[in-house]
Amino acid sequence: MRYSFIRSAQLCEICAKEGLSVSEVMLRREMERSERSRDDIMADLRSNLQVMQTSITKGLDPENLQHGVFTGGDAVKLNHFAASSNMGREMAEIVAAAIAVVEVNASMGKIVAAPTAGASGILPAVLLVCGRKRNFDEEMLCRGLLTAGAIGCLIASNASIAGASGGCQAETGSAAAMAAGALTELCGGTPEMVFHAAAMALKNVMGLVCDPVGGLVECPCVKRNAIGAANAVVSCDMALAGITSLIPFDEVVDAMKAVGNQMHPDLRETARGGLAATPTGKALAEKLHQ
Repeated sequence: MRYSFIRSAQLCEICAKEGLSVSEVMLRREMERSERSRDDIMADLRSNLQVMQTSITKGLDPENLQHGVFTGGDAVKLNHFAASSNMGREMAEIVAAAIAVVEVNASMGKIVAAPTAGASGILPAVLLVCGRKRNFDEEMLCRGLLTAGAIGCLIASNASIAGASGGCQAETGSAAAMAAGALTELCGGTPEMVFHAAAMALKNVMGLVCDPVGGLVECPCVKRNAIGAANAVVSCDMALAGITSLIPFDEVVDAMKAVGNQMHPDLRETARGGLAATPTGKALAEKLHQ
């Protein structure tokens, strides 16, 4: 197929040869693979955007706090604190939105896995909150989802997006890479900048374990979405400033896969290691079965 790629280097070559953005190549790839029209695919993307926005709005509603077993109401707390935040109001609002989505997920609400439920807060928070500040229209936001999807596909094909096989670096790390690259393109970055941003976001959490307390996608997952959103924005800004990743994106993904393979099984979503194995983590898990 004309728009087929399995490595970012191939994708960037297509972009350079045809003068296209990452999002446009990804859209044409989906049209080729699915034999669906551009309008049909864009309609699905708009639907996903709506679910993302609804999950943020619901999670930030102080009159309807979203509660899981171990979490709830933290998004509202941080959103109220945003004006006093040391990281600045805009970043605090992005982080609060990320927490909001995963709290909705923890309460069995509807979210978009991006790329997984446990990492579902990062991409919508970065795209939609930044989009609101920068007046990105719906078309641009859909383009952001396409760019994010391209990055996610590359990671899934060459490494993993599942904590059970690669640790949390494969979940919140992948989500941060997807968000960083998407925001970079929407802010005018080149395809090369997109992948520098994605590479830096992945490098920042290389080796992060998956250790859900009680086996639930709540602790430490919710707060890791907060850090993942900040990671994405910082990585985007570095790329836009002209900072590059010394190690190319494809090699970073390969390294992530190798690190995930080397992780002890207790550190890969089994709830037997890391924070899940602490005295408090074990006590909380025991309460679930009483």
